[in-house]
Amino acid sequence: MTSLDRRSVLRAAASAAAVGALASGCARAGTGSSAVRVTDPPHSERAGPPTSSPGAASPSPVHAARPPTRAPGLPVEIEHGPRDRQAVALTFHGRGDPKLATALLGEAERGGAKVTVLAIGDWLDEHPAMARRILDGGHELGNHTMHHRNICALPADAAYAEITQCADRLRRLTGSIGSWFRPSQTQRSTTLVTRLARKAGYPHILSYDLDSLDADDPGAPAVRRTVVDGVEPGSVVSLHLGHAGTVAALPPILDGLRRRGLRAVTTTELVT
Repeated sequence: MTSLDRRSVLRAAASAAAVGALASGCARAGTGSSAVRVTDPPHSERAGPPTSSPGAASPSPVHAARPPTRAPGLPVEIEHGPRDRQAVALTFHGRGDPKLATALLGEAERGGAKVTVLAIGDWLDEHPAMARRILDGGHELGNHTMHHRNICALPADAAYAEITQCADRLRRLTGSIGSWFRPSQTQRSTTLVTRLARKAGYPHILSYDLDSLDADDPGAPAVRRTVVDGVEPGSVVSLHLGHAGTVAALPPILDGLRRRGLRAVTTTELVT
């Protein structure tokens, strides 16, 4: 065998060994995949947050997910926080273009505000990274049902599924079912929905005392006026992700709150 032939054989052997090592490494990485599954496990088989494979890089979130909030002394359905606190809770129904949602969270953070996002389950299926983005900004995450159906008009089994399926998404993505539950397509809960939410693990229903009406897209100045003129210490304000006018309205809303001596805090901070 010539020296050229020997060098060719050695190069081929080295290449084969490298391919084998790469294939072995890919197999190990595939075992530790963190892709989000969309199908629901049986309710009795739900577990805690997924764990990483040994040696795999694990995320380092800035803020951990909170368990459901308990507010002793407040009613089961909370629409207003303590009136002696110079703070308000800006709460956002979670759905829409993730770029708009990210822009809104950025505006909140630049303004020193923390908000509460009540996420819809099928939105989390489409944009799972938003759950961690919300938490890592120091904000609060909750449950606003799986499909945003008229939950108060549903039979008990369907209403319960709306609550628990979204809770499963939140648990899978964050390790918690979320701090709050807010019923969909209603400001007030019913006795049935309240009972089902408590069965699913939520001590309180989160309502609100001030509707910004931003979902009607009246324009940023109108949203700002509605919030700043109508808010009072302890208010829980209803707003929405996915609306450009709401993103534009947020900085002047925060400025208006500051002028009135009010801070925008998470709902849990407001009531506990």
